Amino acid sequence: MKSLLVISRHPPTRRQAREALDVVLSAAAFGVPCGILFMDDGVFQLLKGQDAALIDQKSLAANLQALSLYGVEDILVCQHSLGERGLQVSQCILDARVMNNAELAGLIEHYDQVLSL
Repeated sequence: MKSLLVISRHPPTRRQAREALDVVLSAAAFGVPCGILFMDDGVFQLLKGQDAALIDQKSLAANLQALSLYGVEDILVCQHSLGERGLQVSQCILDARVMNNAELAGLIEHYDQVLSL
């Protein structure tokens, strides 16, 4: 079975953020080996203590917490994207593995299919 990496690049306020999570959870539910990489403004999805009600949206927290329940083991975050935004991995709601630029190049080659949202 082909593996899938979804790269989530949008903040939690954009519909693409929810779509990226939905793709990963759906594929994982069907047994597809999946990973998700949060980079660019996508790293904001991982911040603890967000209140989606303030912007009249549903929280992504439940979907993020479900990743491990669905067997998604590769939950990754771009070190450069965190640093550019003044964020630390300790601020993340998930135990995401931090990847530097060199590791990202190898990571993408590890997956059969890559989808960027």
